[in-house]
Amino acid sequence: MPTLAMPLPKASAAKVSTANVAWLAAFATHLAARPAHTRSAYLRDTGVLAMLAGDADLTRLAAPQLRRFLATMHGRGLSGRSVARMLSSWRAFYRFVIERDPAVKESPCTGLRAPKSPKRLPSALSPDEAVQLVAIPESDPLAVRDRAVFELAYSSGLRLAELAGLDLDRIDVANGEVRVWGKGAKERIVPVGAAARDAIRAWLDVRATIPHADPKALFVGRKGARINPRAIQRRLAVWAVKRGLPQHVHPHMLRHSFASHVLQSSGDLRAVQEMLGHASIASTQVYTHLDFQALAKVYDKAHPRAKKRPAK
Repeated sequence: MPTLAMPLPKASAAKVSTANVAWLAAFATHLAARPAHTRSAYLRDTGVLAMLAGDADLTRLAAPQLRRFLATMHGRGLSGRSVARMLSSWRAFYRFVIERDPAVKESPCTGLRAPKSPKRLPSALSPDEAVQLVAIPESDPLAVRDRAVFELAYSSGLRLAELAGLDLDRIDVANGEVRVWGKGAKERIVPVGAAARDAIRAWLDVRATIPHADPKALFVGRKGARINPRAIQRRLAVWAVKRGLPQHVHPHMLRHSFASHVLQSSGDLRAVQEMLGHASIASTQVYTHLDFQALAKVYDKAHPRAKKRPAK
């Protein structure tokens, strides 16, 4: 049974039916090709659903029951964003059920909405900070690798899982392109900038000297195994301190920085959407707010009527 996001009553957990356990096991098999963090989240959230359902058949639940479950989780302190993520997992589960069980015609998630949460703008580095971060002195093999990882993340806006899972045959250094499998197993082609191409070439030279390197993985560790997402997170946080950045830096911040800086320069929201792999333009529009914030700061500094008048 998947680990739960928060504890549930033991009596409820004891009532999970054998049929529901079988459905969860089948769903886990179905998710085998998904990124590890996505698979883990989906299984955790559907595990919560099974415990909330108790001995009721998951495939026979109706929308009012799921609405009550969501209200229960929200009442226990789960944020609106977390409830929305949980509902997304449940929707994926019921799409799977509908494909497997002809008797289930419609998802009970239809029409359900998570409680609204305050919108938080993603954190992004300034262009100068981004350049300062990725310009790592190449003093040892791991430093060469880290620079290539960070340059590619900032150059092409890749997700953490996409960086860690990238294979050698998915990047074309000569033509400046990288092919990645994003969310929903959707493939997209993203440009790779000149600085990132140079960093990757330097890394490929170093990689060729690493014994027993994974034949598929682009980025590997000292022993040749594919680098994992947690390692990228740790290395980025350490390098941010070494490079003198005042804030904690995580991989998604480089993706945000990529999107914000490209949008500021081009104003082409659709192009940024394609490069990020967003299914909806609404997901990309958040970066217009970041752009507006940058413009507002310039306005406040430059416009003579924007400054507060001194008190008399």
